[in-house]
Amino acid sequence: MSDEARELLERVREEVRRDGGANELVPLVAEGRASLDAIKALAAEEHHIVRSDWRAFLTLAAQATEAPQREFFATVAAGEGLALARLGDFAAGCGLTADDLAAHRPLPGCQAYPSYVARLALDGNPHDALLAILANFAEWGGYCATIGAALREHYGFDDAACAFFDFFAAPSPELDALSLAALDAVLATGWNPEGAFPAARLLHSYELMFWNTLAALG
Repeated sequence: MSDEARELLERVREEVRRDGGANELVPLVAEGRASLDAIKALAAEEHHIVRSDWRAFLTLAAQATEAPQREFFATVAAGEGLALARLGDFAAGCGLTADDLAAHRPLPGCQAYPSYVARLALDGNPHDALLAILANFAEWGGYCATIGAALREHYGFDDAACAFFDFFAAPSPELDALSLAALDAVLATGWNPEGAFPAARLLHSYELMFWNTLAALG
């Protein structure tokens, strides 16, 4: 894999960091100061998000023109399916039943993120979508690691209830290599990545909106 792909990924990540903004929920969870209502809402909102992202990644895999790109999106979609199975244990750890999840009214500030991922899939430009999604992957894994540890320490959640976060927090050298191979493949087509930077910034902003909407619950 080329240095060009690595340098591009670092450049787009630096670009979204320069936009500023901070995740207000994860530090509260880390210190045990987030309300249980916020944590319950996190579980309920993720039930909508994971299902939506699963479909979006499958759509992007179908649109992909390069084999490594197609494999990346298909692999990430499969991961969403595995995560969904673990999400039920997180909800149960929060004291939520299937009826509670069904009755939950999704929060607009939380659902902007998956809605934009779906828009990226519907726009039919899997190259731009690839870079925008990769720009935000690293932060998500770090957030999940912090939350998984804090739920055990401060909220009494067991390993099963934290498995959803452990899944995303676990290092995946194979996925990292696949993501760079996918980026290499699309760069080799002559694609200009500059057009993907606005999408990366928007996706990052919508992710912060997700966390901060939950933080506002208390």
